Amino acid sequence: MSAPGIWRTEKKVTVSGHTRHRHKPSPISSGFEAPAPNTTLVFGPSALAASIARTATLRNAPPEMLARWGDSALTQVEWLVEDGAAFALSQHLHVLADAERTSFAGRVGAGITDLLMNALGFTWRDNASCLSSSLAPHADFIYADGAVSRHGVVLAEAHGSFAASVSSAGVTREAKHKYLRQVRPHLATASPHGKVVHGYSIAFGSRPGAAGAFLHVAETLISKPRSRRPPPSQTAPTASPAAAPTSLALAAHRSNFAIMDAPSIVRWIDWVRGGRERSDDMQPSLFVRIPYAGRVFLCSMEMAWPFGGYPEWLDEFWHPRWWPPIRPARTLPRGRDDFAGWFAMEEKAAESFLNALSAIVRNGRDNLPESLELPSLDPAGFGFGGDEAGLRSPAASEYRYALYRDGLALLGSPPPSRMVGQRMWIPREGMRTD
Repeated sequence: MSAPGIWRTEKKVTVSGHTRHRHKPSPISSGFEAPAPNTTLVFGPSALAASIARTATLRNAPPEMLARWGDSALTQVEWLVEDGAAFALSQHLHVLADAERTSFAGRVGAGITDLLMNALGFTWRDNASCLSSSLAPHADFIYADGAVSRHGVVLAEAHGSFAASVSSAGVTREAKHKYLRQVRPHLATASPHGKVVHGYSIAFGSRPGAAGAFLHVAETLISKPRSRRPPPSQTAPTASPAAAPTSLALAAHRSNFAIMDAPSIVRWIDWVRGGRERSDDMQPSLFVRIPYAGRVFLCSMEMAWPFGGYPEWLDEFWHPRWWPPIRPARTLPRGRDDFAGWFAMEEKAAESFLNALSAIVRNGRDNLPESLELPSLDPAGFGFGGDEAGLRSPAASEYRYALYRDGLALLGSPPPSRMVGQRMWIPREGMRTD
């Protein structure tokens, strides 16, 4: 079977349905307003691959394992999604076992949900397993920031289906059913990350062999007041616009640095979260600075130097010409039209978080701050299309990449070929520039 053309064109998926479900009280948090719905989700291959990796790596598995899980998302998207503006599945999906097709559909459903939630303005994320210690059904993910800042968190349930029987009515039915079963029971309840004040159930489906997809969004209805009298005055909790809930920022960046192949940073995050003993290893984590698409990204060199400890001689002899022989294998072409991908972090976002992490290492985890001052970036590589004011699809350029609000990026083709220096993170000291 010949390989289909690699996916290059941005996909445009129309939101085929949007339903709202009543809840009392409404809104759950006074003053909360949900983001306005939109009609078209636009995304490239790097964005879908990165979102599949982001959603698959939110549990507390070993970071080395999660890095491989993140890599697998690149392979899946490369081989199983056809090129073209309309969403279509590759012919290779037909030769997979039924269980593999079902699993891939679920992964894509989770990735589409992550893209949509980021496009709506939500930044920080965690797996929603923290909602219940039992086997009771619950939503897949928790998000914060954006419209829900200073109010609490929102839930997101994801569903994906790739079958000959997929239809608009069936996708709508799944979105509504999962909202009622896995989202609504947890509204207005407390979570480790804050009160749940809103919820989404997002279902995505496509028929193999046919171009096009169905996307339905079910969410909590926010009732409008019946009169124009102002609501009772309440004192809202004060917070900086850049204040990220510490628990969610740690969960999100644990996933980020795991798929970036920086396991030593993940182990420090685990210590802060109370999941392991304090490490005596104060060895620095090394990053290289890569200019790309008008920004500078930090790429981990931790797994590219497998001998343990930091090679002091590297400070003296560091030069870009040494880069090709020692760069991680994951950045090399994957065999089809130079398709490549490298997870990285926007430099300012990485510096802000790692300096905050060092402050916690120095001061101890017993007095963990409720929030961290972290930036929220404008995403790239995906967004809302259509006629919505202020929401435009990403502009075409020579760069194929995805950038998320928390700073994580997946750099696609052309692969990075130039460096502008290096940086180190020292656990007790923070980020250092040499």
